[in-house]
Amino acid sequence: MIFNNIDQEKIMIGGIPAIVLRPAKHFENYPTVVFYHGWSSKKEFQVFRGGILAELGYQVIIPDAIHHGERGTLEYGELENSGFFWEVVLNNLKEWKQIINYATEELKADPDRIAVTGHSMGGFTAAGIFAENPDIRTCVVLNGSFNWLESNEEFKRRLNVHMTKEFKKLEKEIQSKNPAGKIDSMMDRPILILHGEADSMVEITPQREIFEKLRNAYSKKENIKMTSYPKLDHFVTTNMLEEMCNWFSENLTEV
Repeated sequence: MIFNNIDQEKIMIGGIPAIVLRPAKHFENYPTVVFYHGWSSKKEFQVFRGGILAELGYQVIIPDAIHHGERGTLEYGELENSGFFWEVVLNNLKEWKQIINYATEELKADPDRIAVTGHSMGGFTAAGIFAENPDIRTCVVLNGSFNWLESNEEFKRRLNVHMTKEFKKLEKEIQSKNPAGKIDSMMDRPILILHGEADSMVEITPQREIFEKLRNAYSKKENIKMTSYPKLDHFVTTNMLEEMCNWFSENLTEV
């Protein structure tokens, strides 16, 4: 993907392959967005979305998750690999500090203007990272979930997941990292939730539930917003991208 006004570069952050997009006119202290891809995707598939943000003046970092892109593949549709979804999400959380330290030390990211976003599995990731890192300015979740436990129960029902010892052990970590259990750490920090009402992959109900809890807890109601899209399945639309861009303009641009 070629954009006229931005630079695109492949980098390695330790062992994490990533793509960086930034305005062609270089400057100091970039407002920076880390964008996480979804299940079965890879960093290259998010370049267009990241490029739109870079055209608006943001630096965008798109890492490959484990078992994706340059870090290997899976038979993503096989039921026996369903546990890898959470393994990937949890590993993304573990790698956050490495990515953001590199961004501030090597890529001139402004540590006071960091955002995290992602689609689907990347939305689960973004929610988890945001909840446990209070220094992140804002978060946008596209067809993902802050409500990990309820979303996991929905996955188990729909996919008929076998409750192995390994999966039960994994569920304990899901519970400990569940963003819905960290409402105090997210209090009044800007969150935008975007979700299709007919999403057949990540059911919308758990997101609605946590949104209502957060909105009731927030004293700054303008800092929490959820937009649902009638009849929309598990896709990212131009309307979603526009809302995300507007949200970052309001919540990430100023120092």
